[in-house]
Amino acid sequence: MNYYLVSIIGSPLEPYSYHSSKIITIGTKVTLEFNKREKQGVVLSKTSQPSFETNEILEVSSSVYSQKQMELAKFISLYYLCALGDAYSLLSPFEKTQNDEANIVPLASKIHLSKKQDDALLFLQKQKVGLLFGDTGSGKTEIYMKFFQMMIEEGKRSIFLMPEISLTPQMSKRLEEHFGDAVVMWHSKLTPKQKKIAQEKLFSGEAKIIAGPRSALFLPIQDLGLIVVDEEHDDSYKSSSRPRYNARDIAIYMGKLYDIPVVLGSATPSLTSYVKFPHVRLKGGHFNSSKQFVYERSIESLSPLIMSALEKTLKAKEQSIVFLPTRANFKYLICQDCGYDFKCAFCSVGLSVHQKSRALKCHYCNFTQAIPQVCPECQSSHLSSARLGTAQAVEEIGEQLSDARVEQFDRDVITTANKLKKALKRFNDKESDILVGTQMLSKGHDYHGVTLAVVLGMDNMLGMSDYRAREKALSSLIQVAGRSGRAKDALVLVQSFNEGFFSEYLENYEAFLESEKEFRKELYPPYKKLCRILFSHKNGAKAQEAMREMEEKLRVFKDIEILSAKKCAIERVANKYRFEILLRSDKSTSLIKAISASKVFLAEIDMDPIEFG
Repeated sequence: MNYYLVSIIGSPLEPYSYHSSKIITIGTKVTLEFNKREKQGVVLSKTSQPSFETNEILEVSSSVYSQKQMELAKFISLYYLCALGDAYSLLSPFEKTQNDEANIVPLASKIHLSKKQDDALLFLQKQKVGLLFGDTGSGKTEIYMKFFQMMIEEGKRSIFLMPEISLTPQMSKRLEEHFGDAVVMWHSKLTPKQKKIAQEKLFSGEAKIIAGPRSALFLPIQDLGLIVVDEEHDDSYKSSSRPRYNARDIAIYMGKLYDIPVVLGSATPSLTSYVKFPHVRLKGGHFNSSKQFVYERSIESLSPLIMSALEKTLKAKEQSIVFLPTRANFKYLICQDCGYDFKCAFCSVGLSVHQKSRALKCHYCNFTQAIPQVCPECQSSHLSSARLGTAQAVEEIGEQLSDARVEQFDRDVITTANKLKKALKRFNDKESDILVGTQMLSKGHDYHGVTLAVVLGMDNMLGMSDYRAREKALSSLIQVAGRSGRAKDALVLVQSFNEGFFSEYLENYEAFLESEKEFRKELYPPYKKLCRILFSHKNGAKAQEAMREMEEKLRVFKDIEILSAKKCAIERVANKYRFEILLRSDKSTSLIKAISASKVFLAEIDMDPIEFG
């Protein structure tokens, strides 16, 4: 009989011992019984017969995790302080039938670069991790594609990471124009049939460029030669559920593991990447048009100035985009007479108004209720909402500009890749005049005819309780403004009381990064390491008790600093009460050591957190 140590995929528990009469290769995916249910597991190592009775491995599959994948899973488990089973739940194994042939693909067309782009590519080729700091429209994508072409000529494959599925339709078109069937797009919105076709191309070796958001990083790719992380500053690279990894940072680790170059690209790079990695600067763009920035000192609203600019653009038969940080109609519903605010029954957050579905909805747990007509406290009918949202903006613009074809462009409406493709096509074919959206608007889409960009809510972003608030607000403004003025001169209308801050750095993001360095030193990343530990339970006292117990254990460690141990800003989500500890240290190893020795059952670890609200 053979005995094996097996990690149960997706389980937060430690590995278990199982037996089998077969000799099983290390890394093989197997089926086993756990708690009277069939589960998938990974064979980690052979072990001697334990003193207790073991269960038999039920089935041995043809799927195997490579040595490097096993090393990657171990790193994720150690760094993000999660179980190995959680780490393996991210990875897709190799198939024993997989073709390792490096068949050369004929290219549809060659990519030609300018002298500046050639120099930038040469610089990136010499770096283990290189940052391509290029203005919007400066030709970053062409550099990526030339690098992919070089990899194909060497018989190697590339991973191309994008922050969200929302970017894939346009990028997919550009990649397929050059590389044809050698491109595989991979994301969670693929149908089972599309997924099967993509996997077949991957296993046959036909796929040379694997593009998509975070999950594309964990596919079984032979002969990996390059990883490109586009829009590397984007928060959507960070997972908000266990294991709370950052795909950009995993890509950098994989570069070391596979001994291959990693390219990070952005028009507004994160301070962390700017400080840690050598960069090449690409200034200007291939657009000959100019932009005029106008600031309006006003609270968040569709003011007469904004409506007049939208009307003027419409009459000129040109297009506009309107950016808001908030989805739905309004953020919160409040009684004007007694101040009662409508909160979620299961989370301590206000419910968002969704006029289309005539409902109040929680954006954390999806709890939904009908929009009330009167206040439950004082029976007043004077209910109003604070903070403008996308659906309300669409409605208001439609009422005032009846000839305008206005579209909502956020996650409430754009729920599939197909809807996204169609919405972008309608806009670029001039079948719609005004796009009103959230962060999705700023995500690298190519809008050909936009001559007006309206940006609301900048002061709300600046006021967030987050050490990166300045970086996020400035980056959002630059990214949204970058979607306009591609064919003709454009006007960018910014509603903000902070014109001084934005106008100083808008045309000089490098100067902002240099000033931000001074602000962060001795306090925040990249000069310090942060870790947030979350505790949640239906019984608030239990969550608080677990937090206090761990806080006490952590006090022993002198090389870490406990910044806070308190209720979360949003105290209740999905009917669970939440508490948190925020830690700071000079080194991640000090945090890992302290947390590993002090961890309690309810603790969920968020290493390098980006959420503080």
